Amino acid sequence: MLYYIFQYLDKAFDVPGAGVFQYITFRSGLAFILSLAFATIYGKKIISFLKRQQVGETVRELGLQGQNEKAGTPTMGGIIIILATLIPVFLLAKLENIYVILLIVTTIWMGSIGFLDDYIKIFKKDKEGLKGRFKVIGQVGLGIIVGSVLYFHPGVTVRKDTLGDKFKVENVEASKLEEKSTATTIPFLKNNEFDYAEVLSFMGDGYKDWAWLIFIPVVIFIITAVSNGANLTDGIDGLAAGTSAISVLTLGIFAFLSGNIIFSDYLNIMYIPNSGEMTIFIAAFTGALVGFLWYNTYPATVFMGDTGSLTIGGIIAVIAIAIRKELMIPILCGIFLAENLSVVLQVSYFKYTKKKYGEGRRIFLMSPLHHHYQKKGYHESKIVTRFWIVGILLAISSLVILKLR
Repeated sequence: MLYYIFQYLDKAFDVPGAGVFQYITFRSGLAFILSLAFATIYGKKIISFLKRQQVGETVRELGLQGQNEKAGTPTMGGIIIILATLIPVFLLAKLENIYVILLIVTTIWMGSIGFLDDYIKIFKKDKEGLKGRFKVIGQVGLGIIVGSVLYFHPGVTVRKDTLGDKFKVENVEASKLEEKSTATTIPFLKNNEFDYAEVLSFMGDGYKDWAWLIFIPVVIFIITAVSNGANLTDGIDGLAAGTSAISVLTLGIFAFLSGNIIFSDYLNIMYIPNSGEMTIFIAAFTGALVGFLWYNTYPATVFMGDTGSLTIGGIIAVIAIAIRKELMIPILCGIFLAENLSVVLQVSYFKYTKKKYGEGRRIFLMSPLHHHYQKKGYHESKIVTRFWIVGILLAISSLVILKLR
């Protein structure tokens, strides 16, 4: 709302300083500060409210050091992240921007699924929470919405031509060089663009009209995989919030570069008109995660619960897809991938060995991966710090890939 107010003041009355709100960098910085302030100041009040409502964590007997001490710690702290993100966004972002709308919908949608899961666990005393199939239905539903909007909405376009190419053509407006496309970025390759529509090239002329048959299922898969990866990573104090903040900040850099015609031309990356507005949302989201860490670092005084973890994963997935960097997720979100794979490998190997030898065997002492290191005797604060370091290295690698082709 502040964006529109100051825009009006600038145009109607030429108020000194009001024009600064047109700059994405200014609004992004302000969004980060506001979200960080909200999360740290009002986070304490939300935690106190959760305590009064007896919204405490139920700890399963896993035989892990320090696990029993966590019993009763308030959960559903993802509410802090959601509110600290959305309030600055509503104040500072262009709310008619299709990418901002998608991210707001994603936040509310995934937050509602996570909230329902936590509610069942806490108030219905069902440790399993929301049935897995209902979670998947919710994730698939969001994937269909996001995929359909990104494919069919006229405001979602890309421009592959460089500024130099544009200037070689006389009387060609920049908007006419923008096009609907299902192209994405492939890491490490020189000609690093791949169009999902090419998978259907065997269909002959007009095959691009059916590209949604490939694009939407890919979106569904990515949203489901990343949100589940974030959910699995949320197992020890500060792990999910810290690693997510690193990944989201990196995506914010990608979004800013992709939405800026000068930088995208210089770096020879796909220019995505209007995507730079996502930077405000991403800055607010990063500030919310950092603010939440104030209370979530060891020893945590609040847990994010599925309300937070599913929301985080969904947002990261949608941002990556929107800026056409979803194929870089295995690198950028390598922590999520490792956590996911550790569970898949553990379960698959256990079932295989039980069927073959009559006794189930394990690859890891325990899964997800962070619990394996806990079983080996590492303190959780050391595990979290080292995972953060790995996350930073993966983020830097992702940025380097911009020019490493």
